[in-house]
Formats: sequence, C-alpha cells, structure tokens
Amino acid sequence: QGRTSADSRSFSIDYKNNCFQKDGKPFQYISGSIHYSRIPREYWKDRLLKMYMTGLNAIQVYVPWNFHETVQGVFNFAGDRDLEYFLNLANQTGLLVILRPGPYICAEWEMGGLPAWLLQKPNIILRSADTEYLKPASEWLAVLLTKMRPWLYQNGGNIISVQVENEYGSYFACDYNYMRHLHTVFRLFLGEDVILFTTDGNTDKEMICGTLEGLYATIDFGTDTNITAAFIRQRRFEPKGPLVNSEFYTGWLDHWGDKHASVETVKVSKMLGEMLFMGASVNMYMFEGGTNFGYWNGKSAISVYFYDYNAPLSEAGDPTDKLLAIRDVIKNFRDIPVGPMPPATPKFAYGFVTLQKVSLLDTLSPQGPVRSQYPLAFEEIKQYYGFMLYRTTLPRDVPEPTPLISPLNGIHDCAYVSVNGVYQGLMERDTALVMNVTGQQGDQLDILVENMGRVNFGSYINDKKGLLGNLILGNDVLTDWSIYPLDIDTAVANGWLQADQSGSAMEAGDGPMIYSGTLKSTGLAWDTFVKLNGWNKGQVWVNEVNLGRYWTQRGPQQTLYVPGPFLSATQPNNITVLELERAPSHRRILFMDRPQLNNTGQKT
Repeated sequence: QGRTSADSRSFSIDYKNNCFQKDGKPFQYISGSIHYSRIPREYWKDRLLKMYMTGLNAIQVYVPWNFHETVQGVFNFAGDRDLEYFLNLANQTGLLVILRPGPYICAEWEMGGLPAWLLQKPNIILRSADTEYLKPASEWLAVLLTKMRPWLYQNGGNIISVQVENEYGSYFACDYNYMRHLHTVFRLFLGEDVILFTTDGNTDKEMICGTLEGLYATIDFGTDTNITAAFIRQRRFEPKGPLVNSEFYTGWLDHWGDKHASVETVKVSKMLGEMLFMGASVNMYMFEGGTNFGYWNGKSAISVYFYDYNAPLSEAGDPTDKLLAIRDVIKNFRDIPVGPMPPATPKFAYGFVTLQKVSLLDTLSPQGPVRSQYPLAFEEIKQYYGFMLYRTTLPRDVPEPTPLISPLNGIHDCAYVSVNGVYQGLMERDTALVMNVTGQQGDQLDILVENMGRVNFGSYINDKKGLLGNLILGNDVLTDWSIYPLDIDTAVANGWLQADQSGSAMEAGDGPMIYSGTLKSTGLAWDTFVKLNGWNKGQVWVNEVNLGRYWTQRGPQQTLYVPGPFLSATQPNNITVLELERAPSHRRILFMDRPQLNNTGQKT
C-alpha cells in the first residue's frame, strides 16, 4: 500500500528542546489543509503534487463522518470517498499527514460533518457524553480508526499526529467526560505511540474547555493576531513542546450575499515567515479550498457558505500569486523540491447551452407520499438533504389575500409556495415568515422546502430541516399533509429528466421547475465554469454530478466550477437545472473558461 518498513520510524514530542522529533531528529512541519471531500478523486494527485512543490512537508486532512456514513450503519469508502487511496497518494508524493477525524470537524461542511440521522433522536445533545450521541460516534470511530492505524507513521504510514474532536472549546457543552471518552477511544484504536492533540481558538475560554491532560494543546489564529501573544497563550496550557498554529488562515469563508472574502498575500507571507523563524510548526487553512458539490455546504446561523476560501491553490487547483509568495518564504527554512510547479489545469469556454423545461416536481418521488396530519421534518422521513414537497388543500375559500404564516419560524430553510400549480412566492427562515395567498376551498397548496445546509458551528448544530411547525392560513391550522421526499439526484442519474423536444414552446414561468439540455461533445473534457446569467437560484447537474448551488441574485459567486473529469469528451453531456424562483426567457447558460467569484447581485 505504499508504506515502508516501520522498524526505525518514530514521531514524538521532544519536551526538552520544545520541538517535534522525527526518527530522532528535530522536525518542524509546514503543512496545508486540503479536503478530499471537496475535490474530485481524479484531481487529488494534481493538488497534492502542487502542495509538495510549494515546499510543504505535510498536509492536514479532515474526515467528514456524514460523507462516509450518510445512512446509519452503512460505511462508504469507495471512489471519491476512498480515504486510504488519498493517504497513499500523499505518501507517494512525499507528504506527511496530520489527521483530523473529528467526529465533529466544522469545516464549513454540512452539520460540521455530523450525520443528519443523529437528529432522529429529538433530545440528543451533540458533541457531549450523552449516550444517544456517544454510541454512534464511538461506532464510527471504531470503523475509521481501525482503518487508520496501519497508516500511522510508526507503523510505516504517513500520519504523524491525530486531532481529537475539533475546536471543542468554542462549543457550549464544555463536557470533559466527552473529551475523556474520546481520548480513551483514540488510544484504544491507535495505540500509545501516536501524538494526539487538540486545536482551539485564541481565547482563554476556548483553550480551557477544549484542552485535556494527555492531549497536546495547539492553537489557531490568522493574520489579524499578535503572534507572540497567541503563542504565550498556548504556552500557558502547554508549557513545553513545539509551538503549533494548527489553522493559520490564508483566506476566509464566503457567504452568499457578502463580498468574496480575501486575505492579503503580503500579510500571509510575512506572518508565515515570522512563525517559521520562531521554530513553530504551521498548518495553513485552507491551502486548497475546493468546492461544495451537492448538498455538502454548511451554514452559519444567518447565512449559507460556498467554498474557494481565497486559498493559495484556487478552487480549480491553480497556483496563485499567494502560493508563489508562500513558496518564496518556505525556501528560507527548508530545501524545496527542484523542478517546475505543475501548471494550471487547462480550461475551455464551451459556450452557450439552451435548456428546455422538463417536468413538474411531483414526478420525482417514486415511493409516493408520506401522509401526516401535521408537517414532519426531513429527518423524521429519513430524507436528509435536498428537497421535500409538502402538499395539502385550502380548507376554505380565500377570495381576499390572506396571510399564510409560519408562527414559530419553522421554515428550514426556504419554502416555495404554489396554489394549483401557480407560483405565489417564497417564505424564508428568519426573514420571510408571512405571505399572502388567495384561492378556493379544495385548491392544491404545494410547498417545496429546500434544505440549504445545516449549521456547522456553535450551539445550533442540531439544525432540523423542513416544516418544523404548523402553517396557519388566516385563522386555520393547515392539516392533512401529503409529504413527498424528492430524489432529484437519482432521477438525474437515471436520465429521467431529459427534455421533451416538443416542450420547447412551454413558457418559462415562475416557481420551481426543472430544465435540461445538452452540452455537445467537442473532443475535450477540460475544466470549465458555468454561469447562469438571469437565473435566480437553484442547483445544477452535469451528467449525474450535482455541482452545488447557484444563487446569482445574492452573489458574490456567479459561476460554478465544472471539473473536466465530470465531462465526456466523446458523448453528449446532459445538463440539468432546478430553478426555484424564475428562469429567464432566454433559458441559456454559459460555459466559460474562468470563474467569476466576486459580483454582488447582477443585472438580468
């Protein structure tokens, strides 16, 4: 498996000389974070090689539990989830690994990596010693850590240290019994020799609640911080041993509706040099931001994330000026590999594709509806991601515009409302909890609810989706719901959503609708970026891959990254778009050879 003999290999902390020791010699790591779950498998090697050629000697890797155990008890480590293949590629490239298996990872990832099925237990206290949580978490760690043990450095692999939990000090629970339990589990499966560590933010409270005797305490901070003060804080909790910044922020996260985040190159390179000069080991977060494909984005309490992270390697894995500046700093501290930096992957502007309206959404629930007097959450129906359609009828005539209300802010997260197939408008969590409707008794009321990703940080990570409370029309509580879990991804993968050629005259119309078209083969399968000018908000699939969310109105991101491996060079490529609000009359999308990440809003 690409591992070498374990006889003389050791990785440890030298408390006398305040450094790491690798095979008995002082060692300083210069590492970068990379998320295999945000990068197509075909590009893992390319990204790792670029990190190695920058002069890094290690990478830091999160393992998202929900990516590997989406359904309880079913573990998936195949294809894009083949963690051991990724570790092996890193090993062959010459990169050591700092593993961060969680079980909670944050990472601006759906629910911080925790599986949504945990929320079927209504009173579960996540990230605590609550048995409802500890039991499945321990079962997951038993599977994962058993796989990881042969990859530890002293066993011939490349994992030099393993983080326990993640920034636990920033969580309200502050449950030392939970951390002690994890410590025991990690030692049980990984043995006594591996370095186990914690990472926490640069405040006393976070360091107090996140650290534990027997786990090496490290700290994280970015360019807005006084280095000396931060490392003095680490020293208060870890008086001897190496200085470590486990997350040095090279960029920052992007929210829909804000400007594209950026951190100045000159600040990053200056501060990196200062920390390395002090002998600190540093991990840059992120080094390659990657992409939120599918439904894997996290969200904060108020807004939804997308990814690129203004990292040294762009979303498409291309070297940036920031990367070259970082390489120039690293040269002063270690010999960096000789030879050219691998170039940017080739890009191609495939041009316009015109889409046709395909179908209404109610054909996408092959198993039919679940019937319930009151609305049920996604988790109760075991539909964890994507969309669900709630259908009932108007209980009486409403000739005058009458408020439809979610009194308890129970729209999680966006609801698209139609009466008899005619779109009425949308309701949105925290912002739009009332809208007016009219109609007659018995008219069909459809509410398509979109899960926009679960909160991944803070006290609100127990973030259920769907209609979480009753809807009230005037004075009437709406009852007798038919609830359809929509499996759009399977429908796309099975080719059920191809355009009906005769349908080209169908009006674009308002409200949720699926459109499809074909990107003809050109003999090339190069990276490209799709722009949906004049479209509003929705999801895009290329062939059977869900590229993630577009939200052109909110911005700033105006393009979605389409990796070349998702395309066929020889066959027509199926393009599917779920537009939730309103498609433009031109119904065109554009494949460009460069991204657009920083427009806020746009003219249609």
